[in-house]
Amino acid sequence: TVLHYIGFCNYQLNKYDLAEESLKKAIATGKDVMPESYLVLAKIHLRDGKIDEAASEFSSFKTNAKAKAATEEDVDVYIEHCSNAKKLMAAPRDLKVENLGSLINSKYEDKTPCISADGKKLVFTTRRPETTDSPVDVEGDGKCFEDIYIANWDTVGKKWMEAESVPGNVNTAAHDACTGISPDGKQIFIYKNDINDNESRGGDVFVSKVVSNKWKTPEAMGKPINTSYWEGGACVSADGKTLYFTSERPGGKGRSDIWTVQRLSKNEWGKPVNLGADINSEFDEVGVFIAPDGKTLFCSSNGKGSMGSYDVFRSTLENGKWSKPVNMGYPINTVGKDGPFVVSADAKTGYFASDRAGGLGESDIYKVDLSNFGIFEKEFAKKENNGLSILKGVIRDSFEGSGIALVELKIIDASGKEVGSTVTNDNGEYFITLKGGEQYTLKDSKKGYKPAEEKIELKLGKTDAFSLEKQIMLSKEK
Repeated sequence: TVLHYIGFCNYQLNKYDLAEESLKKAIATGKDVMPESYLVLAKIHLRDGKIDEAASEFSSFKTNAKAKAATEEDVDVYIEHCSNAKKLMAAPRDLKVENLGSLINSKYEDKTPCISADGKKLVFTTRRPETTDSPVDVEGDGKCFEDIYIANWDTVGKKWMEAESVPGNVNTAAHDACTGISPDGKQIFIYKNDINDNESRGGDVFVSKVVSNKWKTPEAMGKPINTSYWEGGACVSADGKTLYFTSERPGGKGRSDIWTVQRLSKNEWGKPVNLGADINSEFDEVGVFIAPDGKTLFCSSNGKGSMGSYDVFRSTLENGKWSKPVNMGYPINTVGKDGPFVVSADAKTGYFASDRAGGLGESDIYKVDLSNFGIFEKEFAKKENNGLSILKGVIRDSFEGSGIALVELKIIDASGKEVGSTVTNDNGEYFITLKGGEQYTLKDSKKGYKPAEEKIELKLGKTDAFSLEKQIMLSKEK
């Protein structure tokens, strides 16, 4: 019994070699062996990629534990994880995964990468100390509090510049974690949990907007997105009309579920809707990301389809319904904790966090080359170009020259079909992703202004996502 507790304590302290040694001794005695010794040893084996040994120890736990304990520990799910790991690792995806290196990662926990649609801004969460006397979470795990860092893409050197603390009034002395960046790179969604702050106590979603390269003090998203229950973060679609977020509120399918809500006006959202049982399981679904195409969703789950801890899954919107999530496979997923996962608009590069072996610290951010992988296609079939390009700009008052907020912009294709729409933000800026290599008609409308219409050609980028910046002038009605 003593050997079991020594092993369990070392396991909790992440001293896996010492834990394994004590647990094996505890089992070898053959006297009063605690069933939990098999369980913890199995978790260590699975984490180390010793799949057969892990499956054997999980089975031993199931045999020796009381039925209630085996059910509460979800041991059948762990056994299924082992089976999934063997199957997926035997048929790896043809993908190159690469650690982003010391300019981005540290020896501490680096996680939750968030990428703008053009692939030029990378925002992530880190638990590195900013100074030698950075405060630590004494009431939690004793590590430094979470902070948000940002890195910009060097377009000449074709690499990420060194990450730095987000400039502005975002990071506090408590936990500040990014969970999403708007496709235009102008807003970041933040998870805050501060027991000394009534607004964020228990975990809530906040948003910060950038002004002159400085991020403003985050504002709570408020009801109906935030509740008295835990909300773990959010992301927004490219047209700004749909928000996806995670929550433990009542009405879900499991512990943490993914919900969606439609924008009604500048500061008002509709009633949140659970994404349903096909996506949300009785386990945890976290780290949601809606791709720039608006119909591909990535999330991480520790449910039955995982190969150990959290895995990245993909779901697509088909005929108004989200498909059953598909495991992204190995080597994006491993027996460790993998995800969240994000992808640029040109579908050539994905980014995700992982605590797999070989990293710089507890958890690192990795990139994956998707050039020869159909990340948005059925069965991930290879496709040379996913066909998405970016249309952005400012709609201005033709007399005053200032940007006009809440202008509705509709995009019509050559056949006359509406293929997209968006609204301008407070500064009159708009941003949307569309199929490249096409001609479109833009129709603008805003009460008090004359409707405007003009034609554009949106090209298709050969290397990076093509981006067209279009300035539009509206005249006031007389």
